[in-house]
Amino acid sequence: MISEDVIAVENAARTADLAADFDALGAKLARNGIDIDALTERAKGFAVAVPSWGTGTGGTRFARFPGEGEPATIFDKLDDCGVIYQLTQATPTVSLHIPWDKADPSDLSAKAEETGLGFDAINSNTFSDNGDGHSYKFGSLSHVSAATRAQAVEHNLECIEIGRKIGSKALTVWIGDGANFPGQTHIGRQFDRYLAAMKEIYAGLPDDWRIFSEHKIYEPAFYSTVVQDWGTSLLTAQELGDRAMCLVDLGHHAPNVNIEMIVSRLIHAGKLGGFHFNDSKYGDDDLDAGTIEPYRLFLIWNELVDAEAKGLNLSHMIDQSHNVTDPIESLMISAIEIQRAYVQASLVDRTALSGFQDGNDALMASATLRAAFRTDVEPILAMAREQTGGAIDPVATYRSAGYRAKMAETRPKVKGGSGGIV
Repeated sequence: MISEDVIAVENAARTADLAADFDALGAKLARNGIDIDALTERAKGFAVAVPSWGTGTGGTRFARFPGEGEPATIFDKLDDCGVIYQLTQATPTVSLHIPWDKADPSDLSAKAEETGLGFDAINSNTFSDNGDGHSYKFGSLSHVSAATRAQAVEHNLECIEIGRKIGSKALTVWIGDGANFPGQTHIGRQFDRYLAAMKEIYAGLPDDWRIFSEHKIYEPAFYSTVVQDWGTSLLTAQELGDRAMCLVDLGHHAPNVNIEMIVSRLIHAGKLGGFHFNDSKYGDDDLDAGTIEPYRLFLIWNELVDAEAKGLNLSHMIDQSHNVTDPIESLMISAIEIQRAYVQASLVDRTALSGFQDGNDALMASATLRAAFRTDVEPILAMAREQTGGAIDPVATYRSAGYRAKMAETRPKVKGGSGGIV
C-alpha cells in the first residue's frame, strides 16, 4: 500500500490551493442556492467497484505487451485494488472473475480485510475453456449438448457458492454464445436453451442475491448473439423473476445508440441492476471512462440521479482494458471521472428543467443540462478525497510513492506475445 506519510506530504503541497478553489466554487454555487458541503458529502458517499482483471495490462486479439510489476495472483490484484481505494476513496469493493481469481474463500476474505476492501458482484466465465471437460467453442448455456450446458450451469453455481462465502450478493452472467454464419444455429431454440439454463442458475441463488444478465451486440459471435441487446436482457430478467436484473456495459451497444434512453427504460421496468463503466470510439473498446464521451456519461448519471427517489439498488463497476497505460492509474482516473459525472448530475436544476420540458423550451432545457456539465467540480472531488484520507491528486501521489517500481522488483516478469484481454 502507499505510505500515509507520502500521502500527507503530497496533500500538504496542495492543501492551500485546494482550499482556495473550494471556497471560490462554494461561493459560485451558493449564488444559485447550492450547498457545496452537501455536494461534498454526496461525493464521499459515491462508490464504484474495481474489476480484479483490470489491474493487469490488457491486450488485443493480436498481442499483449505486459507492463512492469503486473499482478501474478488474485492476492497481488487485491493489493493493487487496495492502492486504488486508498488514494481515491471511491472504490471500496472488488469484482472477482472465476476461475481467473479462484482461491480459498477464507484467504480471499482475509486479504480483503487486510486491504480494507469488500467484494462486489462475482463474474462467471463460460466464454473460454477452463479444462472442465466440455468445450464452449460452440456455446455454453445455449449449447446443443445437454452435458455442456450442465457444466456451464454448474460453474455458475460454483461462482455463487464462492461469492456467498466472501460476502458478494450478486452474480453477473455474460456469455459469448451465438453464431458466426447464417444457418449455423436455430436462433429460437438456442435462446430457449439459454433461458432454461439461466432458470437453473436462478434457482440456486441465495434469497438475498441477485443475478445480472449482461448483453453484448457482437463478439465473439458476429452474425447473431444470444443476448445481443437490452431488449433480450430485459426479456431474460422478466422471465427469470424478481431477483433477475439487467446489467448495462457502456461498450456493448451499436454505434450511436442512445444509452441514457436504455437506462431510462430499464428503470421504468424496474430491471436496471447495474453498470460496467468504460468508454468506446468504435465498439467494445474498453477505454478509460470519460475519455471519449464524457457528456454521455453525464447524461446517463442525469437519468440515475433523476430516478433516485425510486430507491434504485445498483451495482457500479469499472470494466476496462489498459493496453498502453498503467492499469492502476487508469482505474483511478476512471473512478474519479465516474464520480465527477455523478456530482455534476447532482447539480442539475431539476425544477427549472421540468418547467422547460413542460413548456417545450428545447433550448433552455438543453442549456440547463449543459450548465451542470460545464461546472468544474474538481475541488469537490479533491476535498472529498482529502477529508476521507485519500490523495488530493491520486496519480501524482501514486507516482511519487514509486509503487509500480517496487512491485516490479518483487513480482515475476510476465512474458509478452500472447493475445487476449488479460
